[in-house]
Order: sequence, then structure tokens, then C-alpha cells
Amino acid sequence: MVKPTRRVGVVLFQLGGPDTLEAIEPFLFNLFCDPDIIDFPFARIGRKPLAKLISTTRAKKVQHHYSVLGGGSPIRRFTEQQARALQLKLTGLGIDARCFVAMRYWHPFTAEAIEQLHAADCDEVVLLPLYPQYSSTTTGSSLNEWRRLFHDDVPVYCIDSFYRNGLYQEALVEKIDDALARFDDPYKPELIFSAHSVPVATVERGDPYQQQIEETVELAMQRGRWRNRYRLCYQSKVGASKWLQPTLRSTLRDLAAQDVKEVCVIPISFVSDHVETLGEIDHGAREQAKALGIERFEMAAGLNDSPRFIAALADLVIGAFSESVSDETDQLVAVD
Repeated sequence: MVKPTRRVGVVLFQLGGPDTLEAIEPFLFNLFCDPDIIDFPFARIGRKPLAKLISTTRAKKVQHHYSVLGGGSPIRRFTEQQARALQLKLTGLGIDARCFVAMRYWHPFTAEAIEQLHAADCDEVVLLPLYPQYSSTTTGSSLNEWRRLFHDDVPVYCIDSFYRNGLYQEALVEKIDDALARFDDPYKPELIFSAHSVPVATVERGDPYQQQIEETVELAMQRGRWRNRYRLCYQSKVGASKWLQPTLRSTLRDLAAQDVKEVCVIPISFVSDHVETLGEIDHGAREQAKALGIERFEMAAGLNDSPRFIAALADLVIGAFSESVSDETDQLVAVD
């Protein structure tokens, strides 16, 4: 293990989320103004009007999910908890580290994280997008924003995916085991791995997200050694274009038609609880399952600041300073 000898700034990237009901529409506007999310001919002219239309319409549809959560997303709170826990972990390992949160579409924005980074007088920087699998729409977008805003002459390293990291896999399996322990027979429920969907066109352009999601599921099943039946689905589709399928809703309908009575939903592309897990899955999908006659519905909790997950993040940061990085644990790239 190679430890840095100077102060290290670790930037944890996340999507962000509205902290009030009034913030939903501007949050969505920022999201749909992102060229890594919405791109089409003449987009420079039409992107903002389209983003305004989508955000206005979408805000009304998702408001009830945020209402269930108390009027805002908890993603900032969970991400800041992860940052604090990671800083403590790294400090305990003898590393002079400062951890910062950079949200893509709501506060604290990347520019705010850079200001904090400057104030901390860091000598080296590790970029750690909190997306286990790489996609141009998530990790790629966050790194593009970073490149637009950060111009300091210091070494910068980025971990662009970590779904193969053994400690991450252990943390994921632990949460799945916890959820299965709530069933009378832990081998009875059908396992539903649910990932955030992306447009099919994104994958067709070479985005590795779908392949990495599928590999994550197989790695989890191998490590967990469960005998349950399992399947993968996608959620959170937006707009009329074709996105990855099947959807979580259609998957629940199919299972109910097969007389499946117990299901365990596992958020596979998220590392913290937020509206997609607590609202869309644990509230919306749970209600749908009940209406379909599914008698038992459980959701695996987010990784949040679990000790195993924080250990995984620390392992990734330390790996950024090693002379070689194993392809079996994580991927490291230098950022110009």
C-alpha cells in the first residue's frame, strides 16, 4: 500500500437532490440542461426551452415522492455523512485527507466544493464519483463539469468505477443479507436488482453502463451464494425515447402473474438512500406490489455510511496512489 505524504483532497461526486418541494423544478431544470443528459441537433438553441418544459411537467409527477420523504431529498445528508466517515477513516490510516461533496444538479455544486478544496490547501486531489458503474450520464457528466471549473496545477486522479472492488461487493452483500433476514425463509423471495435506467441510444454509443450493471449483479450473486431466483430491471425512465428495460413496474406485474408472493428489491446502482430508493421503490413499488397481490415486499437499504462501504471508499482512495491498480478491484484514470 502506497500512502500519500502530502494533504489529499477527496471529492465525492453525486447527483444531488432538491432539499425542498420548491427546489424540485429548478433541480430538474439543471438536470435536463446538462448536455451529457440531453443532446440533439441544434441543442444549444433548444436545450433550455426543452429543459423548462420537461422540468415543469416532471416536477408535478415526482412531487409526491418527495412529499413522502418530508419534502426533500436526503441525498445531501447521506453523502455528507459518507464524506465525514471517509475522512475519519483515512485520518485513522495516517493519511492527511480532507473530503468534500460536489453535487451535479443542486447544492453543494462542484464550484462550491472547489472553493472548499482551495481553502483546505490540498496538494493532491482524488475524484471519487459515487457511482459504482460508469456512465457518461453520471460519472462522465460530473468529470466534465470538474474539467470546466478546475484549473489548478496539482496532481488529480479519478476512480471512474468501482463495482469490482471486493470491499464494495462485501458491503452490498451485507445489505442484501440484512434484507433477506427479514423473511421467514430467506431463500424464498425473488431477488429484483433495480438500476437507474439510461437511454438505449447512450448504450449504443458505447457507454459501458449496462454491461457493468449486469456484471455487478452476477458478482453479487456469486459472492452472496444465494439460491434465490433473481432478475435485473431498470427504473426512473424520463421522456418518450427508448430506455433500458424491463422496468421495475413491469417486472412486478410479471412476477405477480407468475403467482410470486415474496420479493426483495435491491437498488444496484445507488450507494445511498434517496428519492429513487425511499420514494420510488420503498413507497411506490411497495404499494404496487401490494395491489398486485404480492404479500411480502422488502427493499435492501442503501450502503450509506456502513463501515464496510466506507472501508471500500478508503481502499479506492489509497489505491489512487499505488503505482499499479488491479483491474480486479477498481479503475483509475488521470484527469488532465
